[in-house]
This record gives sequence, structure tokens and C-alpha cells, in this order.
Amino acid sequence: MSKAKLMALIAVMVMLLALPAMVLAQAQPPRPAVFGGSATLDGVTAANGTVVTATIDGVSAASSTVSGGNYAFSIAQPPDMSYAGKEITFRVGTGTAAEKATWTADGGSVLNLTATTGPPPAPATSIPPPAPVVGEVGPKGNAGAKGDPGVPGPAGGKGDAGAAGAAGAKGDTGGKGDSGAPGAPGAPGTAGPAGGAGSVGPAGPAGADGEAAAAGGGLLGIIGLIVAVVALIAAGGAIMMGGRR
Repeated sequence: MSKAKLMALIAVMVMLLALPAMVLAQAQPPRPAVFGGSATLDGVTAANGTVVTATIDGVSAASSTVSGGNYAFSIAQPPDMSYAGKEITFRVGTGTAAEKATWTADGGSVLNLTATTGPPPAPATSIPPPAPVVGEVGPKGNAGAKGDPGVPGPAGGKGDAGAAGAAGAKGDTGGKGDSGAPGAPGAPGTAGPAGGAGSVGPAGPAGADGEAAAAGGGLLGIIGLIVAVVALIAAGGAIMMGGRR
């Protein structure tokens, strides 16, 4: 190893050792990443004063100049940005280095840059990191407690009355009912008033002379009186019957 390379490595080591004290004094975490090593351009050691630039997301993140064919610088993360896990590309003068790195806090390494002014050579294929082991899905958690019932809302207003329905069709005439049972006989009517006495009928003809006048005359008189009474009664009954009719 040449004296210049040894000095560059020593400078990198000094910077790495001095970083903790510097960061604590400035109180600006996270710690920067530090890189250093040799720098060549188109196969020739870069001249002193050649600018070496580190770029992240297309923006210059740090720069230094070559001294004795070597470079060294630290890449600090700005307060309002995050460089964690981002790719770093390097330029030596007007050439692009084939080597690349990943920014990590308090990281960095000795990185010898080989830059060309033409298209940069394809970087060596790196072995991808192993895929992270995915654990098994855990069991489903228990259902949470049932929430309290909500406050019932106010009752709605009374709805409008519905429209009246149409009148139904007239039904068929029902059949004639059975005849009712005969009524009980009425009570007998009250008796009418007695009729007035009829007029005295005419006297019957005189009977034939009897054998004994005295005795016959008395008997005939009684018979005539009885006949007259019967006639009166019959006449009264006829009048009463006529009045009832």
C-alpha cells in the first residue's frame, strides 16, 4: 500500500473515531455515513483537486477533492429529509463511478472509486439479501365487548290520514226467510153492555071461550103473561146480538 493510500485510510479512521464526539457536540442525530479511498478516472489516478461528489436522489449530498489520489468525506442527513436505505452514486470529476453504496446512519466504508467519462461499466452483480422470514398468521383475537345501546331518537310526528277507500259493490239479495211460528191466541174481549129492554109486543088474540069461565080465564091469563115475558126476553136478546155485530 502506498503512503498516500495509507494516509487516506488513516484520515478515514480518524473521521470515523471523531464522529461520535462531533455528533454529540452538535446534537444532530443520526450520525453521517463516512466514505474514503482511492479515485481513478478513465483508468488513471485522479489528479489532485479533482472533485469527488456523492449524489442521493439526483441531488449532491457531499463532495471532496482528491489529494494524493485519494478522497474522503462524510454524508450527513439533512434535518428535514431521510437518507436511510437510499442509494448513493459517486462522480469523479466528469466521470461516473461504477461503485455505489447505501446510506445508513453511522455507516460508510473504504470505497475505491473507478470512474469513466463514458457510459459507466455495469456494476458487479450483487447477491440479493435473503428474503425476510414471514411468521405465521396469529390466531384471531376475541371479539370486543358489545357497546352500550345508543340513545333512542325522538318519536316521529303523526302521519296524515290515508284516503278513504272506494265503496264496495252491492251484495246479492238474500233468500226469503222461513215463516215464523203462529202467534198465541188473543185474550177474549170484554163483554158489551146489556141492551135496553125491548118494547112491549102486541097482545095476542083472545082465546076461545072455555068451559068454565072463571077457572079458564085465570089460567089463560097466566099463560099469556109468560108468553109476553118470553117475547120480551127474546126481543132483548136479538137487540143485544145486533149491537155486537
